[in-house]
Amino acid sequence: QVQLVESGGGLVQPGGSLRLSCAASGSIFKINAMGWYRQAPGKQRELVAIITSGGTTNYKDSVKGRFTISRDNAKNTVYLQMNSLKPEDTAVYYCNAHLERLRGGYFEVWGQGTQVTVSS
Repeated sequence: QVQLVESGGGLVQPGGSLRLSCAASGSIFKINAMGWYRQAPGKQRELVAIITSGGTTNYKDSVKGRFTISRDNAKNTVYLQMNSLKPEDTAVYYCNAHLERLRGGYFEVWGQGTQVTVSS
């Protein structure tokens, strides 16, 4: 069983910064892509940023140039550095990981979510 534990959310003023972390633990053979999603009240969950095991990244257009995703494969941890935050970034942020099983097959795991609120 694999678990993802997120940290780093909170309340920040517009223009401020936050850094989210997500650590995977448990019976891990291999982690492929890791990503961050968010869900604002009344809206669908959307992809914010994703990073492959090789370090290739992709971002939602509205966060390009402001957010940076990175990962430490030795620690099974993914980060999301969020700068120049805007009120529209307010949401619950979820960590996601795609993993391989030792004996074949793939599965994904979600974190419990961490609240990010951007407000003055």
